Amino acid sequence: MRHRRARAGAPVILSVVFLGACSVGPDFQRPDAAHSGTYVEGTLPVQTVGPDASAPAQNLRTGNDLAQDWWTLFHSEALNAFIAGALRENPTLAQASAALRQAQETLAADRGNLLFPAVNASGEAARERASGAQLGISSPGSAFSLYNAGVSVSYTFDLFGSVRRQLEAAQAQVDYQQNQYRATQLALTANIVTSVIREAQLREQIQAYRAVEKLQRAGLVIVERRFALGAVTKTDVLSQRTALAQTVAAISPLERQRAQARHQLAVYAGKAPSEVDLAAFDVAKLELPVDLPVSVASDLVHQRPDILASESLLHAASAQVGVATANLYPQITLGGSYGGESLTPSALFKPASIVWGLNATITQPIFHGGALMAQRRAAVAAYDGAAAAYRQTVLTAFQNVADALRALEFDAQTLVAQADAYEQAKAAADLAQRQFDTGASSYLSLLSAQQQYQQTAVALVQARADRLADTAALFQALGGGWWNAPQAPTAGKPVASSN
Repeated sequence: MRHRRARAGAPVILSVVFLGACSVGPDFQRPDAAHSGTYVEGTLPVQTVGPDASAPAQNLRTGNDLAQDWWTLFHSEALNAFIAGALRENPTLAQASAALRQAQETLAADRGNLLFPAVNASGEAARERASGAQLGISSPGSAFSLYNAGVSVSYTFDLFGSVRRQLEAAQAQVDYQQNQYRATQLALTANIVTSVIREAQLREQIQAYRAVEKLQRAGLVIVERRFALGAVTKTDVLSQRTALAQTVAAISPLERQRAQARHQLAVYAGKAPSEVDLAAFDVAKLELPVDLPVSVASDLVHQRPDILASESLLHAASAQVGVATANLYPQITLGGSYGGESLTPSALFKPASIVWGLNATITQPIFHGGALMAQRRAAVAAYDGAAAAYRQTVLTAFQNVADALRALEFDAQTLVAQADAYEQAKAAADLAQRQFDTGASSYLSLLSAQQQYQQTAVALVQARADRLADTAALFQALGGGWWNAPQAPTAGKPVASSN
């Protein structure tokens, strides 16, 4: 009889297993790669112009071999050491790492709660007194002790894939947090590089202004002496004093900006501004990377961490549509318990005290005031919103790369022009100084030449810094090369904390 019942129950079990293989709701399809063949309108030159050996041309070539530690391409030991320390100490990166670990543990908890039966053991000892009135007799009640112990098991069959969709959504959240970690690391390193360049640029611009100030102070002494001898007018003296005051006034804002850049670098390093000793970074000592691998447009969507994070959110939204759809269908839960119940502890596990029970529950939603359908429509709307956000993220990424590529092209042209202007202005200032010393020209001519020289010196520093900063911006726009790391972390696996 027992075997006959088992054979009769086999089709039911097989049916349940078959139904458990079904998953309602949409299966997530990774968005198609971008079909754009290029990043910019028209043809991008394969090489930028280069003014001289100290600022060579940059070669743009197709390839995905951008180094994971791309900042080392600037060949600055001080920069490399600073970034290494920031990767260990930066609180924002540590927060992203903690969020990733939280998502991984949440996924592990969901797997344990949803994929496996829940098994619980329980025990109880109670002292009670029952009244005879409950049995319809007038005898007084008696007190007794009651002991019970047992194990209960419950399991919900995933008939329509609700559990699988929930785990799919949880895995997508892990992927999202992992890509957020990558994006945070990329933003941190890029911000450090650009801030270092900015701090060095400001320092050199201040030095240029200080040099002009020194010349103007020496010139003021000469003009005042000549004014005392009647060789120049009061207007010449006032013009020189005005030019000197303007130069001095221009230095203070640059000093303020430089201090702010240093304070920001300290925060990137995870320290207070007063606690960090920043090495002096020289723009001239930062080597310009000349070989720039540029990913093809169709690969960018699989490399940029922000695009991958947006894709993960889209995946999670798709899974939630499946969860909301599965909630419209029946759910079957099986349960059972086994244990003992007796009046004395010694008899608790004897055969006469054994109690057990089996139960099966099926729940089919019938009327919820339209709430379940509304929840599904809300999930579909959330998916549509995630899809739109993904498209916007891709467009922004393409814009970032296009901006950086065009910036490098025009930066090189600007540097060529600024270098030429600097040399011409320097020659003109030297000539004006000699002519003024011999009395062949007025002081106003000398002053005008010095001011032009001052402006071109500052602009040249700016042009060199822009070229370095925009190179870093291109590396960031391309995704930073994390996929070329020796042991790049994969979704769902723990990432070590950078604390």
